[in-house]
Amino acid sequence: MHHFARLKVPTLCISLILAMVCYLWQTPAVFAETNSPITIVSIFSFSGTRPTNLGVKNGKLAACPSSPNCVSSQAPDTDKEHKIAPLTYSGSADDAFAKLKGIIEDIDNATVVKSEDNYLYAEFSSNLMGFVDDVEFYNDPENQTIHLRSASRLGQSDLGVNRKRIESIREKFTA
Repeated sequence: MHHFARLKVPTLCISLILAMVCYLWQTPAVFAETNSPITIVSIFSFSGTRPTNLGVKNGKLAACPSSPNCVSSQAPDTDKEHKIAPLTYSGSADDAFAKLKGIIEDIDNATVVKSEDNYLYAEFSSNLMGFVDDVEFYNDPENQTIHLRSASRLGQSDLGVNRKRIESIREKFTA
């Protein structure tokens, strides 16, 4: 009797799915190294529904939910879990915002959804599972500050992804 015959169908299916997920998890890095024109699309889609409370209202972006998968420069100073520093600049507000937009457009998994004079909204999706994060920027030229908010649409924890993303954007913005 062949050893596969002893495996139950669900066990075999789970093993095959795990092997495929592990392969696809590594695939984007392989293609990046070989400059392949192939684009990997998420094999799952956990995109959720686009929130309806986004945008700037009275100079403020939406508040973070109570879940830890959101950061905002406009969160109260006492809210250490959600609070993150805004982006600051000197010089022209238009130049600063154009630079920020260029940075966002250069990020592979980002899609600019809305771009106005002082507001930018982008969606970032994860490669493997298709999770979507909503990221907003509000330019306050009087204070030479760009306020920001980055929030996961689904789930409870984001393992710090939103904070890391904003800090990565900050590094590029201040360079």
